[in-house]
Amino acid sequence: MSPVHFTFSAAFMLGLTGLAFHRTHLLSALLCLEGMMLSLFVALSLWSLQLNATSFSTAPMLLLAFSACEASAGLALLVATARTHGTDRLQSLNLLQC
Repeated sequence: MSPVHFTFSAAFMLGLTGLAFHRTHLLSALLCLEGMMLSLFVALSLWSLQLNATSFSTAPMLLLAFSACEASAGLALLVATARTHGTDRLQSLNLLQC
Protein backbone atom coordinates (compact mmCIF):
# COMPACT_ATOMS: atom_id res chain seq x y z
CA MET A 1 0.00 0.00 0.00
CA SER A 2 1.48 3.32 -1.05
CA PRO A 3 1.66 6.23 1.40
CA VAL A 4 -0.78 8.27 -0.72
CA HIS A 5 -3.30 5.43 -0.72
CA PHE A 6 -2.87 5.00 3.03
CA THR A 7 -3.38 8.75 3.60
CA PHE A 8 -6.68 8.90 1.74
CA SER A 9 -7.91 5.65 3.27
CA ALA A 10 -7.03 6.93 6.73
CA ALA A 11 -8.79 10.27 6.08
CA PHE A 12 -11.93 8.46 4.95
CA MET A 13 -11.86 6.08 7.92
CA LEU A 14 -11.28 8.95 10.32
CA GLY A 15 -14.38 10.70 8.99
CA LEU A 16 -16.36 7.48 9.17
CA THR A 17 -15.38 6.78 12.77
CA GLY A 18 -16.13 10.38 13.71
CA LEU A 19 -19.56 10.00 12.16
CA ALA A 20 -20.20 6.68 13.87
CA PHE A 21 -18.95 7.42 17.39
CA HIS A 22 -19.11 11.17 18.00
CA ARG A 23 -22.64 12.11 17.01
CA THR A 24 -23.48 14.64 19.67
CA HIS A 25 -24.17 17.59 17.41
CA LEU A 26 -25.62 17.72 13.93
CA LEU A 27 -22.85 20.08 12.84
CA SER A 28 -20.14 17.57 13.79
CA ALA A 29 -21.92 14.86 11.80
CA LEU A 30 -22.11 17.16 8.78
CA LEU A 31 -18.42 18.01 9.08
CA CYS A 32 -17.52 14.31 9.19
CA LEU A 33 -19.60 13.70 6.07
CA GLU A 34 -17.90 16.60 4.32
CA GLY A 35 -14.47 15.27 5.25
CA MET A 36 -15.38 11.87 3.84
CA MET A 37 -16.58 13.41 0.59
CA LEU A 38 -13.46 15.55 0.24
CA SER A 39 -11.17 12.57 0.76
CA LEU A 40 -13.13 10.66 -1.88
CA PHE A 41 -12.88 13.63 -4.25
CA VAL A 42 -9.12 13.94 -3.91
CA ALA A 43 -8.59 10.18 -4.21
CA LEU A 44 -10.84 9.96 -7.28
CA SER A 45 -9.17 12.89 -9.00
CA LEU A 46 -5.68 11.51 -8.31
CA TRP A 47 -6.80 8.13 -9.61
CA SER A 48 -8.11 9.64 -12.84
CA LEU A 49 -4.84 11.57 -13.28
CA GLN A 50 -2.84 8.42 -12.66
CA LEU A 51 -4.81 6.45 -15.27
CA ASN A 52 -4.64 9.28 -17.87
CA ALA A 53 -8.27 8.58 -18.75
CA THR A 54 -9.97 11.67 -20.19
CA SER A 55 -13.39 10.02 -20.13
CA PHE A 56 -13.11 9.42 -16.39
CA SER A 57 -11.98 12.97 -15.54
CA THR A 58 -15.57 14.24 -15.15
CA ALA A 59 -16.35 11.87 -12.26
CA PRO A 60 -14.54 13.96 -9.60
CA MET A 61 -16.44 17.08 -10.66
CA LEU A 62 -19.72 15.19 -10.48
CA LEU A 63 -18.81 13.96 -7.01
CA LEU A 64 -17.92 17.51 -5.97
CA ALA A 65 -21.27 18.79 -7.25
CA PHE A 66 -23.16 16.14 -5.28
CA SER A 67 -21.05 16.97 -2.22
CA ALA A 68 -22.00 20.65 -2.51
CA CYS A 69 -25.68 19.70 -2.78
CA GLU A 70 -25.35 17.47 0.27
CA ALA A 71 -23.67 20.24 2.24
CA SER A 72 -26.33 22.79 1.36
CA ALA A 73 -29.15 20.40 2.26
CA GLY A 74 -27.42 19.55 5.54
CA LEU A 75 -26.96 23.19 6.46
CA ALA A 76 -30.61 23.89 5.65
CA LEU A 77 -31.60 21.04 7.98
CA LEU A 78 -29.25 22.41 10.64
CA VAL A 79 -30.85 25.86 10.47
CA ALA A 80 -34.37 24.40 10.52
CA THR A 81 -33.51 22.18 13.48
CA ALA A 82 -31.92 25.02 15.40
CA ARG A 83 -34.97 27.20 14.83
CA THR A 84 -37.56 24.61 15.82
CA HIS A 85 -35.74 22.83 18.66
CA GLY A 86 -33.37 25.55 19.82
CA THR A 87 -30.27 23.35 19.58
CA ASP A 88 -28.44 21.08 17.16
CA ARG A 89 -27.87 18.27 19.65
CA LEU A 90 -28.94 14.96 18.19
CA GLN A 91 -30.07 13.64 21.59
CA SER A 92 -32.86 16.22 21.80
CA LEU A 93 -34.36 15.26 18.43
CA ASN A 94 -37.21 12.81 18.40
CA LEU A 95 -37.85 11.56 14.88
CA LEU A 96 -41.43 10.60 15.68
CA GLN A 97 -42.38 14.19 16.50
CA CYS A 98 -40.56 15.97 13.64
